[in-house]
Amino acid sequence: MTGQYLTAGLSGVSSQACVALAAGPGRIAVCEQERVTRIRRAGSNSTGLPDEALDLLLDRFGCTRGDVARYAMAEAGGEMIDGRTVERLDHHLAHACTSYLSSPFTSAAIVVCDQESPKVTVWKGSGGDVTRVDWPWLGPGFTDLYSACAAVMGFASSAGEQRLEALARLEPDHRDARVTALFRGDGCSLGTEPGWESLVESWVTDARTRGGAVACAGLAAALQSRIAELFSNLLGMVRRHTGEEHLCLAGSLFYNSSINTAAKQAGFFTKVFIPVDPGNPGLALGTALHSSRRDPEPLSPFLGPAYEAREIKATLDNCKLRYDWKSDDGVIDFAVAALRRGTLVAWYEGAMEWGPRALGARSILASPFSPYVLENLNGFLKRRESWRGYALSALEGAVSEHFAGPGAAPFMESDYRPRDPATFRHVLPAGNGAVRVHSVDRRSPPRFTRLLEAFGAATGIPCLVNTSFNGFHEPIVCSPRDAVRVFYGSGVDALVLDQFVLSK
Repeated sequence: MTGQYLTAGLSGVSSQACVALAAGPGRIAVCEQERVTRIRRAGSNSTGLPDEALDLLLDRFGCTRGDVARYAMAEAGGEMIDGRTVERLDHHLAHACTSYLSSPFTSAAIVVCDQESPKVTVWKGSGGDVTRVDWPWLGPGFTDLYSACAAVMGFASSAGEQRLEALARLEPDHRDARVTALFRGDGCSLGTEPGWESLVESWVTDARTRGGAVACAGLAAALQSRIAELFSNLLGMVRRHTGEEHLCLAGSLFYNSSINTAAKQAGFFTKVFIPVDPGNPGLALGTALHSSRRDPEPLSPFLGPAYEAREIKATLDNCKLRYDWKSDDGVIDFAVAALRRGTLVAWYEGAMEWGPRALGARSILASPFSPYVLENLNGFLKRRESWRGYALSALEGAVSEHFAGPGAAPFMESDYRPRDPATFRHVLPAGNGAVRVHSVDRRSPPRFTRLLEAFGAATGIPCLVNTSFNGFHEPIVCSPRDAVRVFYGSGVDALVLDQFVLSK
């Protein structure tokens, strides 16, 4: 392989660094810096590179730094990094490329909503080209407004928007005329009533005085729904203006599954695509795809490092651990039996998924039918509020049978309502409400897919609780050594490392 063949897309100089390697047709690899350094939201080093993540991917490709012909990124800086030319892209263009060039479409409208000005941009993709549509925007962006709503609800941390969403899922149908009057938009602008933050804060205080944080669920849902309604107005205008049938979404707004669900169900576009990581870490992929001049092509989320059986065994032996090696059938039988007993199972298979969601390669799994599943996850594993719910992974063919919502959600990007809440009452903190669902298809890890099939054969429903395999305040695990350390330092009961099985 020559140096003229590798393009490295970069993102996150100060925070959330990521690297994407494009190495010719069909060869893409992506890894976040935090997964390798084990420091949450880690940025690049003083070299200007996420060196640890870059070197790990190069090693897995059998390459060296000398094989990198160019770097591409959507952040300001010099013309050279590591002695190589740097191609600079506009921030919103890079977001648009991340979504469109990893989509199944050959033509689409693209909407980018991000904290970077101009907050909202519209693009068109055709073949391998992405061009900007003239779309004036006034006022704050949807991303800014959503973050502000999380803050006034008392969720001002980096995970505040996730907590707002989790609370809103308890009463997803709630609407409030007071909230409707606070925000307005016409598809080209967004406006707010003066002093709206103080007004909402007073409502939050009143609700919490009466019933604690859970009493604010309806208000959280109303705020979220109003933002989704105004965003849908924008989508209607984009559809009429561009004439496109397909839509790609990009930018940090689309970490929020409620907004994604509203976009998919608005009915303006035949199909809506949200990439694996629509936020700033995903810019690494967009810059790599743009710089390497690629046409749109659906990409797997499992583009991170993979470890062979000999490497896993070497780690276990080096740690002087007792373990069993099982056949594929034996691994699945073991996991199904453990899950049916109500225990937590850490699942590690193949190449690591990149992006914010665990999709079956680096997951902690539980039975949704266990009476104590939320107590185990919130109280002993994740240390979250008791009202926090968890996502479910289900075979694609079973999603519409058991849940009402959009079509497929291969990246766990949408919300659904159980058709029979009683069946899933143990994973619904309020006994009802919405839940994020991951539809498992042929792109998912094969053993994980077989596990769902076997669990479905044993219980009648091929569905499991799926949360990220990580320690408290840590990134998702990457290497076998990470998996072993987190397993023994957490409340997880069993660990499946490909075909190696460990129990406590």
